[in-house]
Amino acid sequence: MAMERVSNPKTAFAEALLCKAPILLDGGLATQLEAQGCDINNVLWSASLLKTGPQQIVDASRAYLDAGAQCIATASYQASRDGFATLGLSASEADGLMLLSVALAQRARDEFQADHPGRGRVPLIAASIGPYGATRHDGSEYTGCYDIGTAALRALHSERLQLFDKSDVDVLALETIPSLLEAEVLAELLRACETPAWVSFSCRDEGRISDGTSIGEAASLFRDHPTVRAVGINCTPPQYVAPLIGEVRKALPDTAIVVYPNSGETYDVTDNSWSGTVSPMDCAAAAEEWILAGAKLVGGCCRIGPGHIKAIAERLEENKK
Repeated sequence: MAMERVSNPKTAFAEALLCKAPILLDGGLATQLEAQGCDINNVLWSASLLKTGPQQIVDASRAYLDAGAQCIATASYQASRDGFATLGLSASEADGLMLLSVALAQRARDEFQADHPGRGRVPLIAASIGPYGATRHDGSEYTGCYDIGTAALRALHSERLQLFDKSDVDVLALETIPSLLEAEVLAELLRACETPAWVSFSCRDEGRISDGTSIGEAASLFRDHPTVRAVGINCTPPQYVAPLIGEVRKALPDTAIVVYPNSGETYDVTDNSWSGTVSPMDCAAAAEEWILAGAKLVGGCCRIGPGHIKAIAERLEENKK
């Protein structure tokens, strides 16, 4: 069943979920930007290029679309007013750059559509909204060990959610959520949003999110939620994903499951280095397993590039035939 573009972008994600076929997400935006030679080793990470190299972001998003991705994320994961303030930018200037991330994703999609007229499935755009830890650039999004209270968490997420909810994105992607407290804050705030959302957790093993809470307990916060249409896992070692899918299905049997783990390589925060390898064919086989386990949306996170996404797309196409 082909997915037609609808007039109201707020309904496009729901329409996509009704399609029988799985939805293929992109891979790590930062991974592709670094492959293009960009230096993003700073507190804003990929979002720094919103100011210094916007065309690089378009090119990276286009690389994933050309590989077969049906949903691309904006370059806003680590973006925040506080983060841009370190560059001397005002709150309104920061908001402008965060909205630019949407425009750049739209530009990549428009260019792709122009080069591939007549394709039934129009790619979705997800507003990438990272956890508080991502704005700290200290790895705390993988631990949930925060130096912040509920009120401050609510303020941080509220300003970004309000901004992206008013934009033309198809879905709000609340990513790499490591703690029950942060999930509780998001469950509350997302009730006021018009744009549909997904929430994905970073996990420490096959049953717990990063702060040690069971994935079932964390996922249950979004049972019968009015705007959260998918819940799942990202930036988590791939060997944990299949059992985690099972736990999410138990907690939310009627909610779509989204999974886009990292490559399984090991990251050393002290020197920003990675060790280990994963092949595109490994990713394709794993994605097939996750779909059979119940995942509706699949893709990749850190260290998953266009080659990996292309291999998954080809595997999905073979299975369709």
